[in-house]
Amino acid sequence: MKKFSTAWKNYAKSTKGNVTIMLALASVPVFAAAGAALDFGRYVAVESELSAALDSASLAAASASGKTDAERQAIAVDAFNANIQGGAATDLTTKASFTVQNGTVTGEAHADMTTALMNIVGVNNLDVVARNAVGVPDSGKAEIAFVLDYSGSMADQAGGQVKYIAMGQAANKLIDSVSKDPTKVKIGLVPFSQHVYGTLQSQYVLGATGSTWTGCTQDQMYPYNLSGDAPNPGIDASKWGQPMVAHPWKWSCADYVSHNLVMRPLTNDFSGLKAQISAATPYQNTHIALGAEFGYQMLSPTGAFSGAAPYSDTQTKKFMVLLTDGTQTEPAFGPGGSRTVSQGDTNLELLCSIIKANGITIITIAYDLSDGTQQQRLKGCASDPAKDFFVANSGADVSAAFDAITQEVNQVVYLSK
Repeated sequence: MKKFSTAWKNYAKSTKGNVTIMLALASVPVFAAAGAALDFGRYVAVESELSAALDSASLAAASASGKTDAERQAIAVDAFNANIQGGAATDLTTKASFTVQNGTVTGEAHADMTTALMNIVGVNNLDVVARNAVGVPDSGKAEIAFVLDYSGSMADQAGGQVKYIAMGQAANKLIDSVSKDPTKVKIGLVPFSQHVYGTLQSQYVLGATGSTWTGCTQDQMYPYNLSGDAPNPGIDASKWGQPMVAHPWKWSCADYVSHNLVMRPLTNDFSGLKAQISAATPYQNTHIALGAEFGYQMLSPTGAFSGAAPYSDTQTKKFMVLLTDGTQTEPAFGPGGSRTVSQGDTNLELLCSIIKANGITIITIAYDLSDGTQQQRLKGCASDPAKDFFVANSGADVSAAFDAITQEVNQVVYLSK
């Protein structure tokens, strides 16, 4: 009996069990916080998947021509069910509903997500919700100029992918996404390296004869290389085809054709545009300001190319997508006929300011670009540095950037909110 009494007193004095209990109690909020973080990450992924599927479905319904409201609803439901497969929401219970009224397709989707750890504090399910409204096409239009770097370094790899291939795939995906109604979208292509190659009216090219001229050129003389107006046939300095910068290595304008680096003015021949982008390969140095110069000419209603809507057309939104992986390496014309690489940087900055002043949205992508000064220059070039400037270090980053651009364009052409 005495031994039992002693053992009981020792048990009563012991704190080991208290510590265990206290740790167990303290672990509840710790696990709850960790569970919340894990489940929130899943929530964000599911919400993104749900929104993408809903947007694609509503766009499919809105862009279908000659359909009744009931037929558009059916198209949306079928598209949503197909689009939701294969992503973060694949194994969840999802449902979507659509209404068509007053020329707008309105969608709402829900996903029932079972929590992984938040059930510790009694939260067993989260309702993930996405909503949108898509206008049936009747007014919004877009013109897009792809100004894409095809200099030699674009053949290198970044993040395990060849840069120009990842760029081309992302650009073609954007074309597919925004071109559901070819009457509402036009896209042009300026593949630039140390020159650009294309067909121009002969009156715009120094020393050219006949009606048209085809070849490669560098920039117009300053300040004409900052203008969106076509060259003045009576002013030689305003023309393309100025004497080119001499290079110690052998090159030929014909090489631009063999590399499929040929400018394509605004068009709705999307299959031809995609085929060219898929076939284009890198060549030579980098003249970023020249690419911007020709992108501006394509989008300008007073430029050297036909087909651009007037600036007064409030239904048409103009975009320039400028991607580069490097710095300016080619000299460009500046004041007094000077021609330097640094002047090319200055010209790009001036061009961006002028282009934006005319209501054109500039979206810039710094791809595998380690030069901080150049990154800042591209950021300053973008219309909205917070929304229209992207740093991409891999093909996945480039794809994400083009997906964001797709959403921005679709907001103009289709999405109401």
